Amino acid sequence: MRCTHWRRVPLDLVREARERLAAEYVDRTVQCQLAVHDDGEHYGLLDDVGEYGTALWLRWQERTEVDLVVLPDCPVVAPGPDGEGCCLFADHTEQHTWEDTREEVSCPS
Repeated sequence: MRCTHWRRVPLDLVREARERLAAEYVDRTVQCQLAVHDDGEHYGLLDDVGEYGTALWLRWQERTEVDLVVLPDCPVVAPGPDGEGCCLFADHTEQHTWEDTREEVSCPS
C-alpha cells in the first residue's frame, strides 16, 4: 500500500518546478509515492524532467522544510518476460511499486 502522507507544494517551489520542467501546470499537492511508512523522508512525484530516466520529486519530512530533487528512475523491473518497471527513483527504501499486491498500483502521471 502507498503512504498516505500528502504535502502542499509551496508557491516558490511551484515556480521553480515550472521553470525546470518548462511546464505550465504543476500539481499544488502531492502524495508520497513510497510504501506505507510513518517516519523518514516522503517523496511526491512532480513530473519527468525531460532527460531520459530522471524525474523531479518533492521531498519532505513531517516537520521540516521541503525541497525539489531530481532523481534517476529506479531501474528494477518485475520478474518475467513482461516485467513491469518500478515507478519510483533509484535506491528508494521499501518495496517496488509492482510488489504491492493488495491494491492496483499505477505510475502517477
